[in-house]
Amino acid sequence: MDALKEQTMQLLRAEADKIEHLIEVQRTNLTMPKCPLYEEVLDTQMFGLSRIVDFLIRLDLLNKEEGKEILDGLEKRVSAKIGK
Repeated sequence: MDALKEQTMQLLRAEADKIEHLIEVQRTNLTMPKCPLYEEVLDTQMFGLSRIVDFLIRLDLLNKEEGKEILDGLEKRVSAKIGK
């Protein structure tokens, strides 16, 4: 089970990195961070990731602290990039 939990964490971190990259590409090339479309994409991606985290917690493949760490970390990184 530990190997499955480790794989779960790796996949979640990769998904968070993918979302961060998507937001960075959109911010850089498509629109400004205060644009409603930009905010909608960010909200949709974050909501989707939070649903995955909730599901994995219910399966006992992730604990709440780990899930919160992933979501909070992504929010902080995206917020820092928006501030640039």
